Amino acid sequence: MKSKKVKAFAPATVANVAVGFDILGFALSNIGEVASLEKIENRPEVYLKPVKGFATLPLDPLKNTATAGLVRLIQEKKLSYGFNVDLEKSIPIGSGLGGSAASAVATIVAANFFLKNKLTLSEMLDYASTGEAVASGSQHADNVGPCLYGGLVLIQGLPEVLISKIKTPSSLRCIILLPDITIYTKDARKLLQPQVTMAQMIEQSANLAGFVLGCQTGQFLLIKRSLRDVIIEPQRAALIPGFKSLQAAALAAGALGCSISGSGPAIFALAANQQQALSIKKNLLKTAKQENVKLKNLWISNISTKGAHLLTGRTGLV
Repeated sequence: MKSKKVKAFAPATVANVAVGFDILGFALSNIGEVASLEKIENRPEVYLKPVKGFATLPLDPLKNTATAGLVRLIQEKKLSYGFNVDLEKSIPIGSGLGGSAASAVATIVAANFFLKNKLTLSEMLDYASTGEAVASGSQHADNVGPCLYGGLVLIQGLPEVLISKIKTPSSLRCIILLPDITIYTKDARKLLQPQVTMAQMIEQSANLAGFVLGCQTGQFLLIKRSLRDVIIEPQRAALIPGFKSLQAAALAAGALGCSISGSGPAIFALAANQQQALSIKKNLLKTAKQENVKLKNLWISNISTKGAHLLTGRTGLV
């Protein structure tokens, strides 16, 4: 007999990756969202349970990022059943680590377990992007894409999205520093100017190409030369207390690059290996203390090659 309950995990992500606004993102390890779905026979509706510690999240399934895509899925597939949805959130709201995308992805991946005709990854991406649009005010897949597919990905085109996975060196590490403030994606996007200069476009395009090539070929010097954002970061840096000092500290400790994760306030830095990552982490902690920047968290992660997936055993299928 097929289970009527299932859990799915979806990882946190770093979007934009400095040089790829709305088109690059990668998945992190050790942190993410878990969605538990219980099938409700003969009631094609969605019921969202209150999330412990997140009282401000809307329970209306059309207004919650985790369930907006699920409502659409039920309607378009003409399902005869619905779901009770229970979220276990680990990613702080407004952190710049793709919490809304992870919730949306986890819910769709769990729902796919119950479908007779399984969704493709592309179809799951589309439904999950519906939820992401609720949070950010626009449909973009630079969090949803890596969250679902895993690894570092390039996102091309909307509404028909093409996801291309980019190889990364196995020793590459990401240091995540999360200040104790909140920045909402909608607000951060409003700051951005609609035009860029020809010089900015050329430099950013070269940096994007160099970063992708450096990752694919394992050329750390090329990654270091290329991982510089000349368009978005300068417009958003002032939102994050101590950003310039923290960025300088990471680079002084040998970081290949350091910039804003998504719309912030999380800051990411890339390191060629674990030893270098530990040095960067140490320097960031020291600088944060000097700059009186209160932190929620600071940790080192792999670029996780595993995207969202069902959880099995005691924590998964029931």
